[in-house]
Parts: sequence; C-alpha cells; structure tokens
Amino acid sequence: MSLRVFLVGDYRTGSGPANVTAEYKKRIENVRVLRARSKPFRVLELLLKMPFCDVVLLSGHSGQNVYAIKIAHRLHKKAAFLMHGCVEHENQINGVPDDYMTGIEREVLEKSDAIYAVSTRFADWLKEHYPQYAEKTCAVPNGIDLIREAAEPSHKEAGNHTILSIGGGMIRKQIVYIAKAVMILREDPAFSDAELVVIGKEGKDTEAIDAFPCVKDLGYVPTEKAMELLKNSALFVQNSCFETFGLAPMEALKMGASVLLSDQVGALEVFGETEEGDLIRNTKDPEEIAEKMKNLLLRPNRERLLATIDTESVSWDKRCKMLMQKLQELAEG
Repeated sequence: MSLRVFLVGDYRTGSGPANVTAEYKKRIENVRVLRARSKPFRVLELLLKMPFCDVVLLSGHSGQNVYAIKIAHRLHKKAAFLMHGCVEHENQINGVPDDYMTGIEREVLEKSDAIYAVSTRFADWLKEHYPQYAEKTCAVPNGIDLIREAAEPSHKEAGNHTILSIGGGMIRKQIVYIAKAVMILREDPAFSDAELVVIGKEGKDTEAIDAFPCVKDLGYVPTEKAMELLKNSALFVQNSCFETFGLAPMEALKMGASVLLSDQVGALEVFGETEEGDLIRNTKDPEEIAEKMKNLLLRPNRERLLATIDTESVSWDKRCKMLMQKLQELAEG
C-alpha cells in the first residue's frame, strides 16, 4: 500500500505556494487534503482524517499548521513542513513586521520533524540563519512545467519594449529600481516607448512606483490575465533581494518572454548555465538593470535559457517522487 499523506495547505487561491500545493495534490497517489475553510471545521477535519494517514505534509505558512503538528504527534505521526518562504525575514524586508505570524512560523519550525525548503539556495540560507534546525532541513525544490516547443508568439517582434514585473509594491521585489531603470532606458531614442507593466498587490513601494510615467500599475490580476500579460511582454524582470524560488520567471519563459533575474532568485538553479547579462548583481543599481534590459530587448535569452534546462529532472513528476521518498523515510524513521 502506498504511503498515505495528509496534505495540509492552501491549494485554491492561485498564489505561488498554493500552486505548488495543487501540483503535489494532483500527483501524490494516496493523499487526503484539508477541505474545510473555517477554523473550527478545519480542526475537526484534522482530528477525523489524521488517524488514516501515515505522515503529514504542511505546505505554506498558516496557523492551522500548529494544530496539525500537535494532533499528528499525539497520534505518533511525523509532520514535515514544506517551506515556501521565510515570513519573519520577508516581513522585515517589506517593512511590515508581524509578531503573530513570526510566532507561528517559529513554533512550526521548532515542532516539525522535517523542514523541506523549495530550493537548494533557500535550504542553505535556512541552515545558516536557523542553525538549530539544520539537521532536519533539506531541499525539495519546486518543479516546473515548461513547453519548450511553444511557438514564438507573433508579438515578440523587434520593437516590442514592454517589460513586466510581478510583486506590486512589495519592497522585497525592488520594483522601484526597475522603474528607475526603465526611465534611464527611455533616454535612448530607440527605447523611448519602453513601458513597465506592474502587477501585484499594493505595498509600501506602490506610491513611489506609480509616480514614474513609464509605469502601468494594474494591481492584482487573476492568473489568466497575468499569463496574457506575460504573453504580450518582451521581457520579464525579477529584481528581488530575497526570493526562495520564483515560479513567475518560469511562467514568463513558457509564455514567450525573455527574463532578467536578480542573482538572489532560487529558481536560477533549474538552468544549466546562465550568462552575466541574464543576472542582476546589484538590485539597487538602475544603471546596471537598464543596461541589461537593453541588451535582452535586443538579444532575447529565452531560447538559450530553455535549452539549458533538463526538463525531465526538474519536472513536477520528478520532484513529487523526490518528495515522496523524503516522506517515506520520515514516516519510517
């Protein structure tokens, strides 16, 4: 009989962590999921379903994780925490510290039997910043789903200078520096029509970003709309100062855009090779960003980057097998 997994986490909202959870939900052969939406019914569902599982997988940050771990341990079952990001650190970067959220995260880190980071880079970061949990921390990288054979969309013609970034006004995404870079780029007559399209929720940088005449801020948009915007963009830029994985660049490549990524993006590990022009070394240097955006608008990197990816080894099916092996070992340990 295959390992019985109780998957506890959001798989509905379309956020990055929710999309990852949904991918595992589809692929784990013998899985139960938490379906209730209200807190009292979630706790009841945890109590009813937990006895019929072998191991618990907590995906993403939530207060329900604490209850799940306590119930699992009372029933002598192991609980693993699939960690998509560090709430404490990211909230500090974004200027919105939250003691309650930090307290939950710290308790989950303390009480989990294993911590699975969504990239190797993030696993190394966790071991450095939370050394007390290093022995139970390892990487289970996110999978990606690329269509390498997808035809190049017709709008990816010379002269398309639409640049897209996702993250809204979140300080961690450093989009204000992309906006500054686009203004520099527009000083070149050949790129005077360059436009930065920004999507994502408001944050502390929103007002500053919206002040730039080159910016078209659309705020939060549904996933389907985001894909359409990527399809109509020549270049996707992710300038994060901290990014544990980053599924958005993979979606951008799939939709036909080139990508410029900060060297802090965990998803870089899926590429067999990158060039200096693909990477932002200083996320707060608009001159560097502008120069590299210009080069990529002239010489797209999409096909070159796609050619370096071992699509089989980074597929969701392969990542799910890795996850299941880790969970099997945990359950038997």
